[in-house]
Amino acid sequence: MSRSKPTRDLRPYFQTLEDLEGPFQWENFFGNDHPVVLDVGAGRGLFLFNASGEHPEKNFLGMEIDYREGRRAATRLLKAERSNARMLGGDARIAFDKFIPDSSISEVHVYFPDPWWKKRHHKRRIFTDVFVSRITKALKNEGELHFWTDVEEYFERVTNLMDHASQFLRREPPEEKLPEHDMDFQTSFERKKRREGWQIHRGLWVLQKPSET
Repeated sequence: MSRSKPTRDLRPYFQTLEDLEGPFQWENFFGNDHPVVLDVGAGRGLFLFNASGEHPEKNFLGMEIDYREGRRAATRLLKAERSNARMLGGDARIAFDKFIPDSSISEVHVYFPDPWWKKRHHKRRIFTDVFVSRITKALKNEGELHFWTDVEEYFERVTNLMDHASQFLRREPPEEKLPEHDMDFQTSFERKKRREGWQIHRGLWVLQKPSET
């Protein structure tokens, strides 16, 4: 009888929602009180890997529903000993609802989410008015939302959603730069699309919560 190879324990770099209880206490989760950055749909974790190295003063949490991809990203973080980065396996919508404390996040990054091309599947897209509400609750005042996609129609829909979210102000995103090496991209998918000549649509919005009197 063949036996499957035991799954390597990657904790704390990879954990699932089933492993944890919410809501999170970030100081306990990361062991410090640094600002927390979320990467929704982190995939193979290129953004997490690069950003956590460039910004040791921040904590990074990637969310990925595909455990295989999440574990792959976590293995890279483990090898590099990136103590300020983690991967979380599970549905980001559940994480926002049950695990992410209100007004506790400094940045949310959503790069190249599944466009669900068929019109009847558009309701499966991560970006909806409900998702915008989740982000609004999670972000601190002056917190940032970064969204990139290669699908113009999807970008227009998200821009329309954000333009109607009265607490967000649109800002100019960073200009596209020429990559200096093979890892100098935000995600592996961006690298693929730019090499194929696709245009990348980028959006940046900043939350302006009303002041309390």
